[in-house]
Amino acid sequence: MATSAAGQVLIVGSGLIGRSWAMLFASGGFRVKLYDIEQQQITNALEIIRRDMKLLEQSGSLKGSLNAEQQLSLITGCLNIQEAVEGAMHIQECVPEDLELKKKIFAQLDGIVGDDVVLSSSTSCLLPSKLFAGLVHVKQCIVAHPVNPPYYLPLVELVPHPETAPATVDRTHALMHKIGQSPVRVRREVEGFVLNRLQYAVISEAWRLVQEEIVSPSDLDLVMSHGLGPRYAFIGPLETMHLNAEGMLSYCDRYGESMKHVLKTFGPIPQFSGATAEKVHQAMCVKVPGDPEHLAARRQWRDQCLMRLAKLKSQMPYQ
Repeated sequence: MATSAAGQVLIVGSGLIGRSWAMLFASGGFRVKLYDIEQQQITNALEIIRRDMKLLEQSGSLKGSLNAEQQLSLITGCLNIQEAVEGAMHIQECVPEDLELKKKIFAQLDGIVGDDVVLSSSTSCLLPSKLFAGLVHVKQCIVAHPVNPPYYLPLVELVPHPETAPATVDRTHALMHKIGQSPVRVRREVEGFVLNRLQYAVISEAWRLVQEEIVSPSDLDLVMSHGLGPRYAFIGPLETMHLNAEGMLSYCDRYGESMKHVLKTFGPIPQFSGATAEKVHQAMCVKVPGDPEHLAARRQWRDQCLMRLAKLKSQMPYQ
């Protein structure tokens, strides 16, 4: 059995995101308690984690310096929230995306924890000012939003409550680095945080282009998967601008007016329903039938691709 000097982490919720966090923290040598309200949910989660870790080890993609059995020995289940909190230095909430449910969980934790525990939420869209409103330990609260699937996509958005202590942000930032993630500091809360605002901007224009019959749904996806996507896998849009001219100022001078001209032609927010939704659905089902079996197989293929990309990026010299 592995011994841990890293500390103890509590994961609240044993679904996909909770399991992923448990695996990531264990890879960093942390003892992990996985809390849920039903024993069967915990049992299922631990079985899935064991299966996934063994597969990752077999493929050479297991994170951390410990082997799978050593990491698995660091993860235990717990049904009692008070017992689960004992000894935890970081608590990562991963329950369904329901504001009232999450507020209930944090109110419960707020009444148990001391002044030295970080209370973190995995929410993808709920604002910290709403999520942590009225908590005694609000200075210790932060959103740490992972990207799905978290084990293969290391980005974590750190979003503070207006009253979150800077030390909480710094501590969480350091912790994410320690488990191999790539944290970014969102300086103040905003609807959608950063990732989803960028993602929704792309989705919105993609939808309009299909709706206006400029391009087919399948060709639209090719534009991303064979064009923008591979490039953005290594450098972001701002560095792309910087490299596509003689620096950023040169790019803005050269292409600024053209960009503004195109942006003025963007349409209103789509409704994401009706005939266009049906058209996109049918196009997607030609490639991936919408039944659970085919969708699960495609997700598995996607995750394998992301696993290989993550391995490639880890082998590339960082500049």
